[in-house]
Amino acid sequence: MICIVTGAAGFIGSHLCGKLLDIGHSVIGIDSFTDFYPKYIKEQNIRPLLKKDKFEFIAKDIHECDLSKLMKKAGCVFHLAAQAGVRTSWGQNFSIYTKNNIEATQKLLEAAKDVTLEKFIYASSSSVYGFCPELPMVETSSCFPYSPYGVTKLAAENLCTLYFRNYGVPCVSLRFFTVYGPGQRPDMAFHKFFKAIIDNKPISIYGDGKQTRDFTYIDDIIEANVASLTRGKPGEIYNLGGGNRKKLKDIFPILEKVTQKKIKITWEDRQLGDVPHTFANIEKARKELNFQPKTKVDDGLKEEWKWIQKLYSS
Repeated sequence: MICIVTGAAGFIGSHLCGKLLDIGHSVIGIDSFTDFYPKYIKEQNIRPLLKKDKFEFIAKDIHECDLSKLMKKAGCVFHLAAQAGVRTSWGQNFSIYTKNNIEATQKLLEAAKDVTLEKFIYASSSSVYGFCPELPMVETSSCFPYSPYGVTKLAAENLCTLYFRNYGVPCVSLRFFTVYGPGQRPDMAFHKFFKAIIDNKPISIYGDGKQTRDFTYIDDIIEANVASLTRGKPGEIYNLGGGNRKKLKDIFPILEKVTQKKIKITWEDRQLGDVPHTFANIEKARKELNFQPKTKVDDGLKEEWKWIQKLYSS
């Protein structure tokens, strides 16, 4: 099968492309190399994929692609491209988020409605829940996004549902909870923590450190994406959490153990848009996708630390 993967040079997208190629699919990867973080990191992500015979790479913005032509080739779409970042989604930046998260999704769906796909898999986010009063968060829980980013991810998710109900586009939405591991974006917490440790600088913590996150290792996320291709039910939404909910302050001893270094911390004011807790109920994904997250935080952080050291040693 030919799979289109948007955001192919990104953290999750590059891992997914590699897995799809490994199991025999052909992949058309699309990525515009936005300047949200250094281009060389994405170039490292994509380099091994470019050597694969069944991989075609398009370095373009989704808005500039001939999507109708591409869709006619494809058997499925994994839509991971997005403007990421909760804290940077305010103010004038919001137009970037609406363009890259909402409008780009709508254009892909418009092209998808005119062809027959096995699946259209959309990478959503736990940010759609925002200040959800229900813990753990269930797919039917109320969504109260707490950042402009969360608003755009929920809007795009709603578009997927609309195109399924009106045009039969076989959309499946996957809500990712705090994904980490080798290749993690430099704006994300663990990457920032490890970089500070390498540079012998303090780690900046926003808030009191009692906020919790449901940390999900990259390999577990990739397995769930692949399973969604065959097992995901069109029109459905699935939580993908790692079962590793921890307070942020409880990560510090693990970081010291993994890096064999004493960490320094500076405490900062809570950032706008940051929610106090995320916690996924994954029973639906467990039952329907056979989602079985396997990686513990200690083990996942060891693998990310190895990658971080290589990244910054060159």
